Amino acid sequence: MSAHDSPQLLHLVIGGELKDLGPGAHEFKDLSNVEFVGAYPNYETARDAWRAAAQRTVDNAHMRFFVIHAHRLLDPGRSGPS
Repeated sequence: MSAHDSPQLLHLVIGGELKDLGPGAHEFKDLSNVEFVGAYPNYETARDAWRAAAQRTVDNAHMRFFVIHAHRLLDPGRSGPS
């Protein structure tokens, strides 16, 4: 099965400055400044975009990016890969 034949599993990549850097912290300092990096058809391409965004902002310790498994939000009853 080629990449074009595989099912689309929507992933979103977002990021911004966090209020706190503690373990499990994920509350953004200012929601109006959250960066939408993009929407991706699978985890692998989303991870690549996440890595590039994180690398671009490596000098800002408060900046964090996240991969959101949107396909799980859209269809919570469906089990499957990331």
